[in-house]
Amino acid sequence: MNKKADRYKRIIEQLLELFKPIDNPQSRMATICAVLHHKFPQFFWTGFYLISKDGELEVSTYQGPLACLRLKKDTGVCWAGINQKKTIVVENVHDFEGHIACNPLSKSEIVLPVFEN
Repeated sequence: MNKKADRYKRIIEQLLELFKPIDNPQSRMATICAVLHHKFPQFFWTGFYLISKDGELEVSTYQGPLACLRLKKDTGVCWAGINQKKTIVVENVHDFEGHIACNPLSKSEIVLPVFEN
């Protein structure tokens, strides 16, 4: 295996340990953010948005610069991932219709929706 594949394998193994049952999901999310944000120094912002009682996304645990506090329903890359129930990779956010610019320094975005069973 090459060096990059070995590194990804180690990170995946580390993250899999975090998916064991736990009483406090916030602590799991905080640790996942820390692992990803520090293992991938090129990541600008790493975090979670959670659906609020009124159906909007609210920022939760994250690492990086200031984020949008709320994301209006059915707008932006995050909602595209939720609505399509799949990972969305946007190489250039300026090419994504409806992109929400929480920080003008952000150039690309990966959204991985996580659903509760």
